[in-house]
Amino acid sequence: MLLVRRPSHLGFLICLFEGAGIRRKKRHGDGGRKQRREDKEKGLDLQQARLPPEESFQSWANYTKALKETGTRLKDRITSRSLDKLELTEIRGRSGFEMKKTLSWWDLIWFGIGAVIGAGIFVLTGQEARDSAGPAVILSYVVSGVSAMLSVFCYTEFAVEIPVAGGSFAYLRVELGDFMAFIAAGNILLEYVIGGAAVARSWTSYFATLLNHHPNDFRIHAASLNPDYSRLDPIAVAVIAIVCLAAVSSTKATSRFNYVASIVHLAIIVFIIIAGLTQANPKNLSDFTPFGVRVFSASAVLFFAYVGFDAVSTMAEETKNPAKDIPLGLVGAMAITTGCYCLLALTLCLMQPYSQIDPDAPFSVAFQAIGMDWAAHRRLRRAQGHDDRAPRVGRRPGPLPHPHRPHPHGSSMASRGARHHRHPVNATVVMLVATAVIAFFTSLGILSNLLSISTLFIFMMVAVALLVRRYYVSGQTNDSDRNKLIAALVLILASSMATAAYWAAGGMGWAGYLVSVLVWLLATAFLWWGVPQARAPQTWGVPLVPWLPSASIAINAFLLGSIDGPSFVRFGIWTALLLVYYFFFGLHASYDTAKAASNDGV
Repeated sequence: MLLVRRPSHLGFLICLFEGAGIRRKKRHGDGGRKQRREDKEKGLDLQQARLPPEESFQSWANYTKALKETGTRLKDRITSRSLDKLELTEIRGRSGFEMKKTLSWWDLIWFGIGAVIGAGIFVLTGQEARDSAGPAVILSYVVSGVSAMLSVFCYTEFAVEIPVAGGSFAYLRVELGDFMAFIAAGNILLEYVIGGAAVARSWTSYFATLLNHHPNDFRIHAASLNPDYSRLDPIAVAVIAIVCLAAVSSTKATSRFNYVASIVHLAIIVFIIIAGLTQANPKNLSDFTPFGVRVFSASAVLFFAYVGFDAVSTMAEETKNPAKDIPLGLVGAMAITTGCYCLLALTLCLMQPYSQIDPDAPFSVAFQAIGMDWAAHRRLRRAQGHDDRAPRVGRRPGPLPHPHRPHPHGSSMASRGARHHRHPVNATVVMLVATAVIAFFTSLGILSNLLSISTLFIFMMVAVALLVRRYYVSGQTNDSDRNKLIAALVLILASSMATAAYWAAGGMGWAGYLVSVLVWLLATAFLWWGVPQARAPQTWGVPLVPWLPSASIAINAFLLGSIDGPSFVRFGIWTALLLVYYFFFGLHASYDTAKAASNDGV
């Protein structure tokens, strides 16, 4: 029966990758025997790494019994939380390999720049300036940048305190429990795939414009499909296939490539700013906010331009000195990125009236409009050649988060390739194949909105987790302080979502915003004055707690309220699929694995 043999983690596809990994090792002869000897010395066994089915999946009777216990098991998984020590020792050891600590803060800055700067500035800037914000697109980038920087602070404290490759999945599992970690893991996977697909399709847009063609000239029109999915993009698939080769190379080699690519990218950005400002026309800014408050709607879409820095936090396990390198790397990369975005948006709007900006290749067409064709076709072609941020760095998963398992690093899918390459090759390939499929069918507008929803949701949850981390320690925090924390968090979340909902509904009266913002202020102040912090960071911590994490929650929720309804429908479908999988498979696999680990004394 399929149910008996089905592995619980990511299904049959990953099983094939695992089997292929074992067969490759057997063909390696002496090298394979040497590797097996090394594995046995470390207490590893290749056959055990295949992970037999959990108890709930060993027979139909067991599975039926597990389904009847869904309520009890769900309660257990919602309330269960991991421990810092467990993440740093036992779970890291289960991966079967140790990441090399080769990266410094300088490496992380360039990884961050390479992961973030890309399609957001070179494509979406023109789209939002022309259709949603006008010259005020500069303010849109400022709002998105503030939101991203607040999230950077939250991620930095977690990455310093829990320097493991699991990223936000590990952080939420420690502070908010297994169920919320599962939701986060599903959205992390969505973020990786959608982000890479969006960048790949934007590459096609620039490539076409530089050849004086419309992007759809290079796409196949499938008239029988929905218009949002009918422009098939083989160039995007080819780009992803090429950068996949770079993504499976060693981390240090990728770091060196990032140095070169990011330096060239920044040099081109500086050139665009200098050359563009020589032809600046201040009259183009005279109608600065032609679309009024839609500037915030543009901020939600342009948040896509800041996606990627969270992937840098997953490299903490490969960082020499996390307490020093991660804060410098993340904050430095975000500050440079925000400055570049604002200056480039200003340059674009000074070169050309917002109504004439090309949505597919805004900078290239703007240079042509001011008579600098050589700049459009030479310098910007090089910029396009380096616009591979998502497949190259930002979407490179560390050990792939497994949303149904309580231990994310135990998959042999990740560790097979890692034993030779020191990082998860098979996981990277699986992710990029999924990315290529999405990029082939889906338009950039749909991808950018869906990515913004997923990312903003995760960032909001990480901010909540940070507040829980500071104010609650199991076994130490008394019931009174715990209940005060829960009440404050409920009010902060409720007031933030109320503000976002009122905005999304088109509310223009000041009274609604006054009430929701006042509730947020009072809840945050109550948490500050009325609840003692239960834990202080050991090396580096977010300043002005709880104000900065609470502000991160509020601004992320507000930006979510600025995204269109159909995008939330798509996000809801994805979330529903995640929950179906969880309730029928992941919940029971996670429960059984945690129970087995408890019986083994882990």
